[in-house]
Amino acid sequence: MYAGNVGMRGGVAAKLIRRERAPLSWRLRNTMRVAFVVGWLGYHLGHLYSRLFGAPVLLGRLDAVVKRSDGSVIDYGCLGYRVVTTAFVTFVVDQLQTETSVFGDFKYHDSGVGVVAENITDTAMGTTDGEARVAGTQTEGAANAYVSVGTIAYTTTKAITEHGLFNDVSAGTLMDRTVFSAINVVNLDSIQFTYTLTCTAGS
Repeated sequence: MYAGNVGMRGGVAAKLIRRERAPLSWRLRNTMRVAFVVGWLGYHLGHLYSRLFGAPVLLGRLDAVVKRSDGSVIDYGCLGYRVVTTAFVTFVVDQLQTETSVFGDFKYHDSGVGVVAENITDTAMGTTDGEARVAGTQTEGAANAYVSVGTIAYTTTKAITEHGLFNDVSAGTLMDRTVFSAINVVNLDSIQFTYTLTCTAGS
């Protein structure tokens, strides 16, 4: 004959982490840049142009959320709307002739500290920050919108000022490069970049 007692006890604790907005001073600096204003106009007028004239266009947008080492989360919103590169457009045309496996690999996020304005002729980052590229997720934001989300963790103090999306972990073709007002990070901070490429078919 066996006799005994079995007891089980536990608890669950939850912590609400509020997402703050980026400082107003940073938002003003970033959105008042000439490149941001031109990109914003091009992005929105591109949608209008496509609807009015039935012309297909490629429209890029980059957003970011900073995760601090203390657990706080800061939403920096849209960093910029530029710029899809000539190298990427050329790559797409080449793929229509001879397809390769790297066509679906535009998921590698890189960040840097370069401050030279983005240009359609860019093929690389302005100045790399020393951190490795990160493979982001790949989803559809809509039927005509490609989205890749990648989080880069930082190991030293630096001012991040640019982002690029590539189809290789160390080389490859640059799809888009965006320059923005500095986001300061320290060891153990990370930035979650969300890149969206909207491809309109016209109407």
